[in-house]
Amino acid sequence: MALLTWSSKYSVGVKTLDSQHTVLFGILNKLHEAMMKGRAQDLTGPLLHKLVDYTRNHFSAEETMMAAAKYPGLADHRAKHRDLTKEVEDYLARFDRGDASVNLHLLKFLRDWLTNHIQSTDHEYGPWLNEHGVR
Repeated sequence: MALLTWSSKYSVGVKTLDSQHTVLFGILNKLHEAMMKGRAQDLTGPLLHKLVDYTRNHFSAEETMMAAAKYPGLADHRAKHRDLTKEVEDYLARFDRGDASVNLHLLKFLRDWLTNHIQSTDHEYGPWLNEHGVR
């Protein structure tokens, strides 16, 4: 069973960003699956590194679109992205040091953050971007 299932309630109305969000869901589901199959030690490191890299690229794309559309909430959104990136990097550093307990905490944190961030903060920029020609 997947940890997260994409549905229209997560859509921000921008195809590129929705697509990127589904990739983030997929990475989390792969982490969850690895834990459920007892393969967390094999797969978590590479998946966490992939998650950090993908998250940075996604945030950059999102911020670029917001800047181009002169989204008034960009500075606040960018600060939230920095905070999340730091937290994910901290989890990755803990894992790299051998802290095996990080997996359950990481999944819960990421699931909650991703769903809450998309449904609240990201939903705020969707209409603005749409009104400024980004679909």
